[in-house]
Amino acid sequence: MLAPFHINIFARPYDALAGPPVELNDVAVTPLQTPAGAPLTYVESLPLSFEQVYEALLRLPRLDAEPDGFFVLAGGAGATRWSISGHLYDFNGRLHRMELNGRCPKESFDALVACLGATASSLTFELVEQGAALSASDFNVWASRAVSAPEPPPRRN
Repeated sequence: MLAPFHINIFARPYDALAGPPVELNDVAVTPLQTPAGAPLTYVESLPLSFEQVYEALLRLPRLDAEPDGFFVLAGGAGATRWSISGHLYDFNGRLHRMELNGRCPKESFDALVACLGATASSLTFELVEQGAALSASDFNVWASRAVSAPEPPPRRN
């Protein structure tokens, strides 16, 4: 199970380079940046159109989607219940990004990303709250961080 996350998935900018390593939530990652060390600018489109990705999402089991690009994927039961909400964003007739928020098993995450029609190495995973852009491999390490972490004890009044 991946730890909770809030990300935007973009086409990887042509000038994206690995920057200096940092720790995010106690996990060492190497954020992406421009050659000048600046944050990335996302101007490239993803390879498929909004409509193509939407149709691919509709083929996933347990996914509910709206025509405006909002969708929810959920599964599990009881203590293992999980859900991901997402949204597709297009710009000038091309898919600009996919936003995802929640937690899910790695297999479900991979199925969502596969709907984009791109290889993992051609994508950038922007951690919204942390303000960092990661490669697919660094995102997987970061999102797997809390799998074995114990749940906090229940609050007592």
